[in-house]
Amino acid sequence: MPPRQEHHQRPRIRTLNDPPRLGEAGPPRLGEAGPPSRGHSDRHPPRRSFGETGAFRQNTHQAPRHSAASDRKFRKEARGHAKALKRDTLYYVPLGGLEEVGRNCSFFEYNDEIVIIDMGIQFPEEETPGVDWIIPNTSYLEKKKKNIRALLITHGHYDHFGAIPYVLERLGNPPIYGTRLIREIIKKRLSEMPNVPKMRFIEIKSRDKVKLSENFTAEFFGVSHTVPDTTGVALHTPAGIMVHFADFRLDYDQEDTVQNLQEFERLSNLGVHTLFLDSTNADFSGHSVSERIVEANLEASFREAKGRIILSTFSSMITRMAEIVKIAEKLGRKVVINGRSMKDNLEIARNLGYIKYKPGTLIQVEEINKYKDDKILILSTGAQGQENSGLMRIANSEHKHIHIKLGDTVMFSSSVIPGNERGVQTLKDNFTRQGAIVITNNDLDIHSSGHAPGDDLAMVAKICKPKFIIPIHGFYFKRAANIQNMKQIGIGKERIVLMDNGQVAELGKNSVAITDKTVDAFYVMVDGLGIGDVQEVVLRDRRMLSQDGIFVVIAAVDSKTGQVKGSPDIISRGFIYLKESHELLAHTRHLVKRVVEESTNKMHPINYTHVRDNVRERLGSFLFQKTNRRPMVLPVIIEV
Repeated sequence: MPPRQEHHQRPRIRTLNDPPRLGEAGPPRLGEAGPPSRGHSDRHPPRRSFGETGAFRQNTHQAPRHSAASDRKFRKEARGHAKALKRDTLYYVPLGGLEEVGRNCSFFEYNDEIVIIDMGIQFPEEETPGVDWIIPNTSYLEKKKKNIRALLITHGHYDHFGAIPYVLERLGNPPIYGTRLIREIIKKRLSEMPNVPKMRFIEIKSRDKVKLSENFTAEFFGVSHTVPDTTGVALHTPAGIMVHFADFRLDYDQEDTVQNLQEFERLSNLGVHTLFLDSTNADFSGHSVSERIVEANLEASFREAKGRIILSTFSSMITRMAEIVKIAEKLGRKVVINGRSMKDNLEIARNLGYIKYKPGTLIQVEEINKYKDDKILILSTGAQGQENSGLMRIANSEHKHIHIKLGDTVMFSSSVIPGNERGVQTLKDNFTRQGAIVITNNDLDIHSSGHAPGDDLAMVAKICKPKFIIPIHGFYFKRAANIQNMKQIGIGKERIVLMDNGQVAELGKNSVAITDKTVDAFYVMVDGLGIGDVQEVVLRDRRMLSQDGIFVVIAAVDSKTGQVKGSPDIISRGFIYLKESHELLAHTRHLVKRVVEESTNKMHPINYTHVRDNVRERLGSFLFQKTNRRPMVLPVIIEV
């Protein structure tokens, strides 16, 4: 077996369903002026707006804006007066993905024509409580929606297409171009969203060449990734050919990699102006771990396991899921799918022929006890320790049908995404306490990143021979690592252009220059009810308080036994009159006590965040059932 290769982790997947805390403030609303950013002085005044729509602004900060990154995500700056864009000039603008992992979106503009590449989401951070998703700021594009000629989607991962339901109508429902797998995944996502216009989808295949408008022609080429049907885009423009690689890796054991390299060479012969290169893994040396090595290690581990196997990976890793189901079938294990998103993707992939298995291979979770333990494999979501995920419910002994037994083997076919270390460690601890054997990617190569490391990036650049390189996808540190990667093949740093979200690059026939203009690229939040920023969430809380009030329940919990001590206290404001609701309060206290004790049963140490989530969800449903009102429910769990 070759030596283990360094490989990066996928974007942090973490959903925060907690409602925002009472009294929390957020950044300024869309359309409002906010406080100036830190570091302003007479020498560096606040930016001025640019363009007759007010969406472009002058950029007086040419250096990377490192220390103010947190403020920059949210701030809204004052607008002024300035001139319009130059005609007959190609512009490139990243709206997301360059200062984070996720929210991938960028566009090219030439005269009255705009082509967008990807429209992804970013998962919420600790500093964005109560937020479901973070999406690209499309305010500039909305003002020019009549000019949008195409939205090109490179592949079926949420960080590249997940924002479509939230912005499709705002952008004038432009035609969407992508492969058939992308079409089905987006269609499934749109079917879950109310009041979304029917998408205009144009299906493409690798090597298709499509004229999008008078000045833009897109040529699609296949790349290897963790999801099938991933494509890069060679965009033919008046300034030259812009090659956007999307997410990719080079797996030298797969036949399609050889074909992809030949396609890269063909593009090189046409002449590549700028290479837009995935930098998620740029700060690691070496080459990608082959998926064949991962498959062999998974099979060896499956053969050694004496009891049930519980394996968790990302629900979007269709190629990996296909390998796992194939091995399980080969070894005579029945497969149980634990997680709705994984079930949906598996069904789509099977209907399109990307995953094949015999009838009877997949069974329902209710049938799990009909088979011997060594004949069961459970494929689950939740490898990043997400609250309320399928794997977390198993670890906390809260799953209705799956409970850990001595001899179970729990496998994490994924890397730990930065920021999720604590949640994943809690998972591993809980599984180990209950007698399971835990295997991670640190023990054995049972996961391979979908993003090319530094040496592979250098090889692609050497084949494509671009005039310029604009690193995309990832934090500034990762993108800057390409300066060193390209040095080994003779590409100097003067040909590598490092941009930030919202900056505007002017692309001439023999030049790339970052202009003094910027586009709004601050965070736009989705909280489940609407699209806006954090202040919209605060306004939602105020409306909720004014309409249905607040309901606070306080329970003291024994930290050793998990039992509720005494009777929970209740505080209600604007919801019910306590003195006239004795029966409701009695039922409420009984419910809270039962939910807390069910949630803490066999949980050591107690995860109080998880307990609060359960109380909030169950109590909210109970109160709505009894009163047809939805107060803000705030459970307070006191450890004693």
